[in-house]
Amino acid sequence: MKLSLGPLLYYWPRQSVLDFYAGVADSAADIVHLGETVCSRRHELRLDDWIELGEMLASAGKEVVLSSQSLVESESDLKTLRRVVEQARFRVEANDMGAVRLLAAAGRDWIAGPGLNIFNPATLGVMIEAGASRWVVPPEMSGAMLRELRATLTGTLETEVFAYGRLPLAHSARCFTARHFNLQKDGCEFRCLGISDGIVLRTREGEAFLTLNGVQTQSARVHNLLADLPTLGDCAEVLRISPQGNHTLEIVALFRDALDARRQPKAALDASLALMPEAPCNGFWHGKPGVDQLVSN
Repeated sequence: MKLSLGPLLYYWPRQSVLDFYAGVADSAADIVHLGETVCSRRHELRLDDWIELGEMLASAGKEVVLSSQSLVESESDLKTLRRVVEQARFRVEANDMGAVRLLAAAGRDWIAGPGLNIFNPATLGVMIEAGASRWVVPPEMSGAMLRELRATLTGTLETEVFAYGRLPLAHSARCFTARHFNLQKDGCEFRCLGISDGIVLRTREGEAFLTLNGVQTQSARVHNLLADLPTLGDCAEVLRISPQGNHTLEIVALFRDALDARRQPKAALDASLALMPEAPCNGFWHGKPGVDQLVSN
């Protein structure tokens, strides 16, 4: 089974991003997704910079994928999307239907990203006809639903499961990070720059509830399927790990050790707890509320 490093969802300073991917080159990740998927105002790295990083990672033996933005709001965003599709060096992960249309028209081999919210065979069939060769399962989908859906497939299509990271729950035209600082979106002062894991929103009782990440809302708890690896072998070819502010490469190593039987899955989960910014959850995979943490059989 391959390990995939998802696109960086947070706004880190340029040098922090470059240093991070320099470490990724020597990591156990097989696939690396690059590009800005959350907010087009984040400009520490431009498309040419992402492509240059991709060349470096490809030379280190990684499969590189350019991920498209999940919420296209302007002609400028569309111009960038066209450039992503037109470059021929790397495969593209489509995260909105505009990207799907452009990739299908270009006859490209592409990846259906989690932003497309594919939950049924009919929708997945449309994506396959449009040229998708891999799809990323919506994080809300349970293992049982995934197995039922895969049973309807004919032909070859890789399945990628979101296995680690804060759950991406929603995107909005409104920037909640700017609102948190009493700023307008167009005058946000790039306050999310350097907030390495987003801003945790808590209830009045002090319990972590959601995470604000610009126009994206995430879970507060960290989705972690390390202990569930025995239930993943028959329904996925790729596991996605979403980068966090610290210890991402250590998490990648734990997944690799567990997959290669150098460490028991439950022991790998236990070792990951000290590396996580918040408590773990795996409820969605078991068909329960996402915030739940269930013990796998």
